[in-house]
Amino acid sequence: MGAARTPRERWIEEGMRALADGGTEAVRVEVLAKRLGVTKGGFYGYFTDRAALLTAILDTWERESTDDVLQQVEEEGGDPKTKIQRAGALTFSDDRLLPIDLAVRDWARRDEAVAERLRRVDNRRMELLREMIGTFCSDPDEVEARSLLAFCVAIGEHFLAADHGGRSRAEVVRRAADLLLNRPPAAGPSS
Repeated sequence: MGAARTPRERWIEEGMRALADGGTEAVRVEVLAKRLGVTKGGFYGYFTDRAALLTAILDTWERESTDDVLQQVEEEGGDPKTKIQRAGALTFSDDRLLPIDLAVRDWARRDEAVAERLRRVDNRRMELLREMIGTFCSDPDEVEARSLLAFCVAIGEHFLAADHGGRSRAEVVRRAADLLLNRPPAAGPSS
């Protein structure tokens, strides 16, 4: 009886971890095999080459960060503001998806095909924001502006190193969300 093969999904998952940790340069067959504790021969049973693995990584990231997130948001229900908050939390507060998302954004700066994929993902995310914000805001220009600002806060706050005058980052982000989603301030230390 032969040894069990390392499942394709484990190669992809380990590739996603490597991408998040070190960018595309870190996604190397030999390195992944070592991290998985296997030989690299099994890799070629699933992928023709490294480029095929990178495509599979992008496919998985796109599905998980759009289809899977949107499905979970719909299944859990709630009002539009809750759905926006949940989608953002699932995508940009997660120890798994956030680092991959940021690595894909960096990769997209150097690869037009990846940039196109990122554009498609971001457009789906913006569609959700527009749809949900449009339920409490009727001005199309304001809907677009609020959607853009919400998305920029979700991504940009991970790059900002500024202090917030005695407030925590979480408090400031929460208040920004309240403003963007037209909610009264949440009760808490800064209220």
